[in-house]
Amino acid sequence: MQTTNILQTPIEYLKGVGPIKADLLKKELGIFVYEDLLNHFPYRHIDKTVITPISSLNYQMEYVQVTGKIIDVDVLGDKRAKRMVAELADNSGATIELTWFQGISWIQKNIHVGNSYLVFGRLNFFNGKPQIVHPEIEVVNQLNVSPKNYLEPVYPTTEKLKARGLSGRQLGLLTQQLLSIIKSEDIVENIPLSLLQQLKLLPRYEAYRAIHFPETLAQYETALRRLKFEELFIAQVRLNLIKLRRHKSSRGVVFSKVGEYFNTFYNEYLPFQLTNAQKRVIKEIRKDTAQGHQMNRLLQGDVGSGKTIVALLAMLLAADNGFQSCIMAPTEILAQQHFESLSTLLKNMPVEIALLTGSTKTAERKRILKGLQEDTIHFIVGTHAIIEDAVQFKNLGLAIIDEQHRFGVEQRARLWKKATVPPHILVMTATPIPRTLAMTAYGDLDYSIMDELPPGRQPVITVHRNEMQRAGVMDFVKKEIDKGRQAYFIYPLIEESEKLSYEDLMQGYEQVKSFFPEPKYQISMVHGKQPPEQKELNMQRFVNHDTQIMVSTTVIEVGVNVPNATIMVIESSEKFGLSQLHQLRGRVGRGSEQSFCILLTGSKRSAEAKERIKIMCETNNGFVIAEKDLELRGPGEIEGTRQSGALNFKLASIVNDKQMLEVARKAAETLVESDIELVLPENQNLKWFLQQSKSKTGWGKIS
Repeated sequence: MQTTNILQTPIEYLKGVGPIKADLLKKELGIFVYEDLLNHFPYRHIDKTVITPISSLNYQMEYVQVTGKIIDVDVLGDKRAKRMVAELADNSGATIELTWFQGISWIQKNIHVGNSYLVFGRLNFFNGKPQIVHPEIEVVNQLNVSPKNYLEPVYPTTEKLKARGLSGRQLGLLTQQLLSIIKSEDIVENIPLSLLQQLKLLPRYEAYRAIHFPETLAQYETALRRLKFEELFIAQVRLNLIKLRRHKSSRGVVFSKVGEYFNTFYNEYLPFQLTNAQKRVIKEIRKDTAQGHQMNRLLQGDVGSGKTIVALLAMLLAADNGFQSCIMAPTEILAQQHFESLSTLLKNMPVEIALLTGSTKTAERKRILKGLQEDTIHFIVGTHAIIEDAVQFKNLGLAIIDEQHRFGVEQRARLWKKATVPPHILVMTATPIPRTLAMTAYGDLDYSIMDELPPGRQPVITVHRNEMQRAGVMDFVKKEIDKGRQAYFIYPLIEESEKLSYEDLMQGYEQVKSFFPEPKYQISMVHGKQPPEQKELNMQRFVNHDTQIMVSTTVIEVGVNVPNATIMVIESSEKFGLSQLHQLRGRVGRGSEQSFCILLTGSKRSAEAKERIKIMCETNNGFVIAEKDLELRGPGEIEGTRQSGALNFKLASIVNDKQMLEVARKAAETLVESDIELVLPENQNLKWFLQQSKSKTGWGKIS
């Protein structure tokens, strides 16, 4: 498809820009070509379509536009606090005061008694009299001046740009200049006509004109709706194309049978009945791995939902078909725990499982490397050590990645290169991902959700207590410890900070010791500044029940599994984010006993902190919490989101535009399923648009 390429013209060629301003626009705002300026959207509009009589001004008005004659000008105050005051009168017979504290000499030269002016600014009232401080002001020749016929856009800018005469208003003039030379054929439509009509969306060219210079607020909203939908729709089309084309063309090893390893374990050694959610996910994995295409599945399960058993059954399925499996975890502690729990589950099975981390001794490392190459080791659990070049598999068929956001894309990719045909990929996370985020950031993956707790698990009881109730909290913890249980005390900081008047970890440790004196009570302490060996030793003492209390920073957030620990006390809990509080709470409630999470706070809490604590006390559902977290913080802040083009929206918001995202997703799925190569005539513009913008967006894929 042919089109004029005016939008790719370098920005220096736009009238009013030139090389110096162009250089600044590139550095400060990333505006290189006309198209970039077109996509630099205003963040608000000023309504200059109305001129208000001064006599009608009232306290409810924020920004106003008036016109009239200057009837008096005066400079008041001394050098240190000089101000200029002018009085403007209009046909209604009323007056308004205009005040300047800066740029007075320029104003004196340009504002004259008897001349008529159009004035715009924020309305204040001083001693009951209307006033505008530092108004926008321009000379008019006659008093029957007509207002603007569009809302005036205000654009994001920077201090450096302002110093060069490129304020938010100046950027508006450049955009106006640009729109005067662009024709409708330059802004090619990228949504099929049938969909435009079905959803009553503005054509693309009209939407761009109206988002910059709308005549009314309603027209702006219509343009905004169109361009938001476009962003979401294009993102969903891309993700669906990646997913469907991979399903169609990627090679993957075939797990054709469910054999002896799987069946023996399932029928004889499974420690508990699977939940319906676990059964559903295993069916999905079996289906994925039997088709000859590479599986790329994201398994998100709330804390304690039983992801490890699902991973193990997938590995046994691989073994039944003659393939090896690996699990990669982000920390040695987590790798060690996976290894221990899998070894316990597999103790009566004829399979070999090994652990490979940075601290594996040389002789053991040699044995493992040999076993992997000769296929005498079926399963390997490890950290980054697994992706080292020395680690070679005879027949790797399944790679499981735990808490995948802790690994970079390159690290993950090195894992797939360890097999001739790429292994199946199962990515696990205990950080529940809100549905809208999963649809955008992970839309190219198949994803499974495990939202049930295994039988015998009781929901953790969560309560909020303030500093005044500390003694009661400590008495409660003592009673639990006397029953043979263990407790965590978690602190947000290690060192005293001038800004934050929180007790740091050391003070906390001393305080806990004063309530729980030795030798009756033993305490472990873990924090990020300890040497790894000491941290490991202290953690292990708690795991082995040599200590009853663990005082820690958030290093124990992910993966520590101590079923006997039934109390989690989170100090200064108003300092933690929602998902972090939920992850920490997930360290208790891992056995059959009732567990408790106590959120201790100081007396001062922000409205948002109060909201977070309220949500934590109301629900244990990680997916509800993740949705709330997304609402409170926005997608950019959520740990585990992929830094991909899927979230680089200029206008759309996956928090505020959930319904629109759902509509865009369904429309994209329908279109891609019916025309995966985009060959139908009505999809030609969309195909061309995707090809043109392909090089500009870093659409990440897991594999």
